[in-house]
Amino acid sequence: MRTNVVLGSAAVLLLTLAVACGGGSNPTSPSPAPSPAPSPAPAPAPSPTPGGGTTITITDAGASPRSLTVAQGSRVTFVNNASGNREMASDPHPSHTDCPELNQVGFLTPGQSRTSGNLNTRRVCGFHDHNRPSDTALQGTITIQ
Repeated sequence: MRTNVVLGSAAVLLLTLAVACGGGSNPTSPSPAPSPAPSPAPAPAPSPTPGGGTTITITDAGASPRSLTVAQGSRVTFVNNASGNREMASDPHPSHTDCPELNQVGFLTPGQSRTSGNLNTRRVCGFHDHNRPSDTALQGTITIQ
């Protein structure tokens, strides 16, 4: 009888320990490790802004900047903030043959903007207002590197 009490006490002790330690888990199969938090996706490269981030603003005082340097393949946006119309073109006047990509800008009404074609050839491009070719405030250069 004493053996039954000892065995019964041992069984209760083992049962108590099993419940306290998590009980019903199988010690040979470990619990699954938590999934790692997903890595944030890399930020996408910024998209180029129209004109490759290069803008020439035209005001009643003239073009600004009048000289700029851009990377090969860039585009240049001309913004007309002047009170009158402008017609931006490549030098020389009137043939406009130095940088034909600039001729895509063309006629701009007040508040309007347009972007040149891709400036792919390394060179210096002069520009002017076709309707005011001798107005030096509306002339400038774009260096393509």
